[in-house]
Amino acid sequence: MTLMLLDSASLWYRAYYGMPDTMLAPDGTPVNAIRGYLDMTAKLINQYRPNRLVACIEGDWRPTWRVELFPEYKANRVDEEGEEDEPDTLAPQIPILLDVLDAFGITVIGVDDYEADDVMASFAVQERGSVRIVTGDRDLFQMVDDKRDIKVVYLAKGLSQHDLVDESWVANRYQIPGDRYDLFAMFRGDPSDGLPGVRGIGEKGAALIANNFANVADIIAAAENSHPVLSANLAKKIIEGKEYLAIAPTLVRCARDVALPQVSLAIPQKPVDISSIYQMQKDFGLGASIDRLVAALKW
Repeated sequence: MTLMLLDSASLWYRAYYGMPDTMLAPDGTPVNAIRGYLDMTAKLINQYRPNRLVACIEGDWRPTWRVELFPEYKANRVDEEGEEDEPDTLAPQIPILLDVLDAFGITVIGVDDYEADDVMASFAVQERGSVRIVTGDRDLFQMVDDKRDIKVVYLAKGLSQHDLVDESWVANRYQIPGDRYDLFAMFRGDPSDGLPGVRGIGEKGAALIANNFANVADIIAAAENSHPVLSANLAKKIIEGKEYLAIAPTLVRCARDVALPQVSLAIPQKPVDISSIYQMQKDFGLGASIDRLVAALKW
């Protein structure tokens, strides 16, 4: 029983930048993100053969509760209208892609005021069986769990050269215990999300901290009590970062208690009539991308 969770925005951005922008529907609408997303989904299904599949989307890419905690959260990605800054030729493709996924019967889930990361993390915690989280972002490394068989299909180097991230992968890559990525990230920060981490503490300092302590409270106590593991300079930086560290666990950790809708997660079975899918294939010039997904689903 394997559940595959697709970080949809991560996939369609990757597809948009990875596929030629000359891929157009008959009416001239760009479809490179759509075709790339469908191709990746087909390859993932073929490689991992999940029996449950969810395309996870943002209910809110900047949840109010995170912004209230830290107003700079993802502020680096806000456009002049206060919306997420995204390419002009990507935005029109998303509704079409979601319609195509709906036609295939692939479950698409986003929850109001939560990011896709929170939805995926909640599925990983709340569902039984193996879980494969497909993403190009590091945030979900905090969810890897060897006992539960929760792994991240990490697409940073592309689908053909992707990494399957487990606790040992995290440990080898960052030289930290494999189950402490979130703690490590709180101190190191993440510029892509506008998260500063603790001022003056980089990857090396964050790794030292994560190797020796299990939670923020213990780390602050150690800094205040001149723990021998912490240099005077590092302890000073931790103490100076106490205000940020008070909110960092809530800010950095994915929510795992999202109320998820009760819907079927099963890989869709072939419908009696798939003419609507082939009509979309024709209308939007989706060509072999549709055929590949049909084949991957064994319809």
